[in-house]
Amino acid sequence: MNWRGTALRLCRVTGLPILEPFVRLAAGEDPKEQFQNIFKFIVIPIIATLFFIGLWSLAASNIKTDSAELPSPSSTWAAAKELWASHRAQKIADATAITEERAKAKGFMQQAKAAEKQAASATGNDQKRALANAEVYKKKALQAANFQPSSAPTFVDQTWRSIGTVFVGFFIATIIAVPLGILCGMSPIFNAAMNPIIQLFKPVSPLAWLPIASIVIIWWYSGDETGDALFSRAFLISATTVSLCSLWPTLVNTALGVSTVNKDYLNVAKVLKLSWWQTLCKIIFPASLPLMFAGLRISLGVGWMVLIAADMLAQNPGLGKFVWDMFQNGSNNTYAKIAVAVLVIGFVGLILDRIMVFLRNLVSFGNDAAS
Repeated sequence: MNWRGTALRLCRVTGLPILEPFVRLAAGEDPKEQFQNIFKFIVIPIIATLFFIGLWSLAASNIKTDSAELPSPSSTWAAAKELWASHRAQKIADATAITEERAKAKGFMQQAKAAEKQAASATGNDQKRALANAEVYKKKALQAANFQPSSAPTFVDQTWRSIGTVFVGFFIATIIAVPLGILCGMSPIFNAAMNPIIQLFKPVSPLAWLPIASIVIIWWYSGDETGDALFSRAFLISATTVSLCSLWPTLVNTALGVSTVNKDYLNVAKVLKLSWWQTLCKIIFPASLPLMFAGLRISLGVGWMVLIAADMLAQNPGLGKFVWDMFQNGSNNTYAKIAVAVLVIGFVGLILDRIMVFLRNLVSFGNDAAS
């Protein structure tokens, strides 16, 4: 097995070229060249990061107002540790409360069984009273067994909430944009009909889309009087706003990918007498996947940026709402927590981008250079 080639391809497909010099060094290639690449991909970025932290510290020591000051790297790190400690403490408290309620549920069930046993040996009013007590204990046991802590979501919970929201919005955008993009690429007439709509709505800000999304979601929920819907209104408003803002790059890139499919492939499909559906599935769709995934990558990045503003306005309990709540508080400690949120937003965005690079490279037919 050629482990070197496999490892190098893995580095390229995953979008991690910084690992290539180590693979080549382990394979016995020119050490001087590999150490130069290590310096280029690792040492220089570390130096640049340290330089950025230095500038950040310098700015934090000088930028101060009467009410607040720019958080420094050290205060941001302390705020991050505080948020993580708060998350752990909350989860421990919630787990303890759930354990206690389940213990109560067992006790109530035992009391219910005792009451039923008492009813079996009683008659008249005593039997009815015992059966009624058994039903009360069963209801209490069910309520305790289904107990869910009502504590406010922690910063980590809000981060996961935002990630879930952006993926739901991204999924909705994808199932709309990909079919429309394929039709635009295959039909010049359909493309001409869609082009004005694309050019008109593509630059619209999420702040403008959110009220429209709110109206639609509130109308959709108007018939639900039980409150048992799978998703909350705020969650769907944010996800819909993400969809409306992020579907355009996927639509445009999909249309471009379909319209630029090599004509020789289409001629082969004609020679083989493939049906329209077979041509789409076996020729057009696979050939357009690289550009399609390039659009999906842009859409996911746009969706993640849009989500923060959407969460703020829709009051969806995600990172956007966390930033807004901390800003409303206005203390130095909360500004440090906002800085933590900014770094987390950037880090999550980087991870999402690397995931899309990886998926794009998987379908790039050998052209797996990372970007």
